Amino acid sequence: MAVNVADLSLPQLEGLKGQLDQETEFLTSSISQLKVVQTKYVEAKECVNVLSKENEGKSGGLRMYVPGVLNDVEHVLVDIGTGYYVEKNVDESKDFFKRKIDFLTKQIEKIQPALQEKHAMKQVALVQLFSNSLLETPCGCRFLFQFLF
Repeated sequence: MAVNVADLSLPQLEGLKGQLDQETEFLTSSISQLKVVQTKYVEAKECVNVLSKENEGKSGGLRMYVPGVLNDVEHVLVDIGTGYYVEKNVDESKDFFKRKIDFLTKQIEKIQPALQEKHAMKQVALVQLFSNSLLETPCGCRFLFQFLF
């Protein structure tokens, strides 16, 4: 059911603005979290890409907290979530990371239009809130000054 924003009272507009603020904050936070996870998968995929026969027996130039060497550059342990690890060969792990990155990209692309729509709705509510506030205050000029600054 669509509601005409012009028909809403000042308290209803303030409530709508608050709700839209919360929704845009939630969607923005969701996109940020998805991007963090996506970045981790991209970094993991890049680490797998540096594995080669030439690096076998070497540290591989990877960031390590303890001294170590790469004994098997054809198999890796992949964190598949909730504390489970699976041994995969390099090609399988690259494919796994690519699928995860693609999935996260699609999720971000699904959320972005909703976020843009909420921003647009928020702007409409703000304009209507501003216009109703000017009409309901005895001195609209004073309110305008307080609203803008």
